[in-house]
Amino acid sequence: MADLFTPLSVGPFDLPHRVVMAPMTRNRAGDGNAPHTLNATYYQQRSDAAFIITEATQICPEGMGYPGTPGIHSNAQIDGWREVTDAVHEAGGRIILQMWHVGRISHPDLQPDGRDPVAPSAIQPAGEAMTLSGMKPFVTPRALEAAEIEDLVEQYRVAAKNADMAGFDGVEVHGANGYLLDQFTRDSTNARDDEYGGSVENRCRFPLAVTDAVVDVWGPERVGYRISPFQPYNDISDSDPVATFTYLATELAKRDLLYLHMVELGDTRGGGSFQDSRDPLFADLRNIWPNTLITNGGYDRAMSDAVIDAGLADMVAFGAPYLANPDLPERLLTGAAYNDQDRATFYGGAAAGYTDYSALGPALDPAPGQ
Repeated sequence: MADLFTPLSVGPFDLPHRVVMAPMTRNRAGDGNAPHTLNATYYQQRSDAAFIITEATQICPEGMGYPGTPGIHSNAQIDGWREVTDAVHEAGGRIILQMWHVGRISHPDLQPDGRDPVAPSAIQPAGEAMTLSGMKPFVTPRALEAAEIEDLVEQYRVAAKNADMAGFDGVEVHGANGYLLDQFTRDSTNARDDEYGGSVENRCRFPLAVTDAVVDVWGPERVGYRISPFQPYNDISDSDPVATFTYLATELAKRDLLYLHMVELGDTRGGGSFQDSRDPLFADLRNIWPNTLITNGGYDRAMSDAVIDAGLADMVAFGAPYLANPDLPERLLTGAAYNDQDRATFYGGAAAGYTDYSALGPALDPAPGQ
C-alpha cells in the first residue's frame, strides 16, 4: 500500500514523500517583475516539499496578466530567480518553474505600450482584470497571426533556457486555468479556421509545439504539463472535454514527460468518497498517462492516501494550505493543526502573511536527488 509518505522515484529525482507545493500567485515580485530576497525566503521556508512548483511566471512582457507577478525573460529576472533556487537548494529542496502566458486574461494597462492582450481568437472573456489602478473589465483581445504563434513557440524556448540559467530543477508548462495554451486547446475560446483551430488536432498544435520546444531545452525527464479539464475558471469551457483532453493527454504521453499535473474542480472537499465526487474523465486520463500524475483539488491527508492507494494519482499538490504552513509535510505527517490563514495578505504586500508564519520545529529531512 502506497500513501502520501511513501518515497517515490520520479525521473531523475528520488523523493522522500509525495507532497507537492502547488503554484500560487502571490503578487510580490520586485522592480521589473524580478524575484528578490523576500521571495527567496518564502520558497526556502517551504523546501520540504517533494517538488516546489513556483507561482506562474510570464515568459514575455505580453504574457503578464496581474501586477507583481514574476517573469523569466530579462537578466534581472534570471538573477532574481537564481537567488531563489540557490536558497531552495541550500535547504535540500527541488524547485520547478511554471511557465506562463495569460493570453486574453490581461488588460491594456498591463501590456507593453498599452496594447490589447492577445489570444487565439478575438473573444472577450467575462469578468474583470486586476490592474494597478483596480479591477477593470476584460477587453476584447487581438487574435494572433499564424506567424506570431510561431514566434511565441520560440519565446517559450528562450524562457526555458532562461529557467535553466536560473538554476531550476525543471519546468512546468502551464496549459490550464483559462490562460493562453488552454485558450488554444478549448473550442469556446478558439474559433480559428487555420491550422491552429477547428479540429482538436489543430487546437492542440500550438500547446504541443510549445511542449516540444521546452523539451528540446530540458529533455522530457525535467518537463511537466498542467491541465484543468474540469475547470471553468477564466470563463473557459469545451463542447467535448473528453475528446479534447483525451487527445491532448495521449499526445503528451508520447513525449514521455516527467509528470502531468491535473487540477480538479475542488469538490473533493465535499461529502462522499473520492470516487463519488470525481469526474469519470479523471480515471480515463490516468489510464492514458504512463508517468507520474499529480492531482490538485482540496485534498487532505486521508483523501491523498486514498487517491494514491487507488493508483489514480502518484502525488498530491497542495495550494492554500502551503500559504500559512511552511512546514506542511510535517503537519500532514503528524496530524498537527494548520496555522490560521490571513486572506487579506494572500496577494501583494511584503513579509506579513508571506514569510511570517510559524513552523512546528525541525523540518523533515529532504532526500537528495536534484
